[in-house]
Amino acid sequence: MSVADSCCFRANFHYKVKTHFHLLKSKSPLRRQNILFQKCILAWEEKRRISLLATRARKREQECKLNLKYEKQKEWIHFVGVGGSGLSALALLAVKHGFEVSGSDITWTSFMDGLQQAGVRLHVGHSVSNIQSKNGSRFPNAVVVSSAIPQDNVEILHAKSIGVPVYKRDYWLAKLTEHHKLIAVSGSHGKSTTAGLLAYVLKSMGDDLTAVVGAHVPQFPGGNIIWGDGQHFVLEADEYDGCFLGLAPYIAVITNVEWEHVDIFQDEEAVKTLYRRFLKKIRMGGHLVICGDSLGAYSLLDYTREGTKPEHSIGMMSIPSSDIDGYNVTTYGISSTNEWHASSICPNSQGGSDYVLCHREQPLAEISLQIPGVHNVLNSVAVIATVMALLQDQRQTRELINSLKLHLPNFIGLSRRFELIGEIHGCHIYDDYAHHPTEVYMVLQAARQRFPCKRLLVVFQPHTYRHSLVQYVFVNLLIFIHHARLTFGDFCSRLAVFKDDFAVALSYADYIVVTAVYSVRESGAWNVSGKDLAASIIGPPTEYIPALEDVVDKLALEISKDPLREIVILTLGAGDVNAVGPKLLHELQERLCKAKSKH
Repeated sequence: MSVADSCCFRANFHYKVKTHFHLLKSKSPLRRQNILFQKCILAWEEKRRISLLATRARKREQECKLNLKYEKQKEWIHFVGVGGSGLSALALLAVKHGFEVSGSDITWTSFMDGLQQAGVRLHVGHSVSNIQSKNGSRFPNAVVVSSAIPQDNVEILHAKSIGVPVYKRDYWLAKLTEHHKLIAVSGSHGKSTTAGLLAYVLKSMGDDLTAVVGAHVPQFPGGNIIWGDGQHFVLEADEYDGCFLGLAPYIAVITNVEWEHVDIFQDEEAVKTLYRRFLKKIRMGGHLVICGDSLGAYSLLDYTREGTKPEHSIGMMSIPSSDIDGYNVTTYGISSTNEWHASSICPNSQGGSDYVLCHREQPLAEISLQIPGVHNVLNSVAVIATVMALLQDQRQTRELINSLKLHLPNFIGLSRRFELIGEIHGCHIYDDYAHHPTEVYMVLQAARQRFPCKRLLVVFQPHTYRHSLVQYVFVNLLIFIHHARLTFGDFCSRLAVFKDDFAVALSYADYIVVTAVYSVRESGAWNVSGKDLAASIIGPPTEYIPALEDVVDKLALEISKDPLREIVILTLGAGDVNAVGPKLLHELQERLCKAKSKH
């Protein structure tokens, strides 16, 4: 029996000694005294022996605990780029697994607040000292790296030089999920909300699942994770840098496919090629849940296996493809040609949407949501189709539908997804992460749905990506081929590629403010600017105000002139434009207090 095994037993477990005394009968007082003395000696020795055994056992137990503690200290995982939504969730999961966790990023982010509370040792800035103990004698057992971190990062280079294994996020995710029934939610847009809603609904239905979402979910106790011991694992599967190709999902959900991440993909066909590779990772006997209303997504079904085209086309109802690929295909959407679809969509009193859920054109239930927009109707139908594929063998259809109908209305959404910042008089301030033309258009439509009679003012902050020299030359050449109207100075910018599409999407607002480009990760200066975007918007009044502080001052002044005017202010972008809403609200409150004090 090992020391580790023995430390859970009582101290006298190993040696249970029985001592027998045989006293000689004698009438001699001296002999009786000797016998009594011997008895006392033996009893004392026995007591001493038991005490010694107990002391040794306690010492072994303490050594065992120290060894176990030391083993936990040795299991140290360091995350480079821990401030991002994806890696922060993995760091928090590592804490839940009992690892010692540290992390670094170039700047402090909101995700790091939760990590600090969980006991993660955090560093702002990258340095060799981040991955070694104070005396330099101890190093992490592994370093996990975000896809956004360049390979010449000083921590990565040092870890490799001293033999510490370095893993990209895709490999770590693959190892983390390999023993689970993985539901991987992917797509160009909507995957965060869909994954968050799916995890929330399953948890509400009693599933002890694990979930990782690339955004803060207020209804998750872990912020962007749920920690459970069940077999199901809901994951927002990111296509960036091919991260999702290391996964082996039981169910893959694809919300839509469009050209995104211009630093990685040269066009939409390149995006589709990567997604086709992802479909080949679905496990035998699994499911593909795909949006039939997205032409980009549905076109993947024509090439689910190289050289083979299933006999279905866009707009036709889905058929099982298990004979072709080893998994079943389910389509969802708004069109009645999809297996699961929403009909009779209308706004409700909560600011969200009501609709009739249909299966193969047969109405099943009335569904209500408090999150606005047709895009969220699609996200909810994706969740319904996924839950049915996951649990239909365990529960009756009617039971599942009733449970979904009960829990879907309670989901309040994600942070930075049409998130209410505050209200003051007739002014409502919202913030959204939208940073692609399709996302901008959808969130503006959601705002119109919730506030049909209010003036809509949008503050949009464009943003760009950081590129290596090779990416710079290669991607810009391809962008030039596809967009010959661009000049050479326009190359390699998300804004350059999508400028005209942004202009059209933003034109649905009543007034637009465009800020300077958020380019914290991009090196170099590009000729396409926020000013160029503002000039290209046709229709509503548009103003270019580079600095966010000036935007706050400008809006506060205009709103204060007529504080009772009904207006919705919506800040959009993936950068730091989300700081505008809270600052504006504070400034308006200050001005209101001063105005009241004068009267």
